Amino acid sequence: MSKSEKAPSPNGFATGALTVDELATYFRISRASVWRLLRDGQLARVRIGGRTVIRRIDADAFLARCVEVA
Repeated sequence: MSKSEKAPSPNGFATGALTVDELATYFRISRASVWRLLRDGQLARVRIGGRTVIRRIDADAFLARCVEVA
């Protein structure tokens, strides 16, 4: 692997940004649920050339906020 290639994370997703489909798979929720989180402002999005992506750091921060202590 060259220095310019990013190594995949343990869950199989490259670091950096996730598409809506990748995020749905990562969170194990539907695409509609991802779009609802984005629409409601609960999850930040980035527009790149007409595509919507979610930074991995924002996705992980969202998950951290959702943790419930039993």
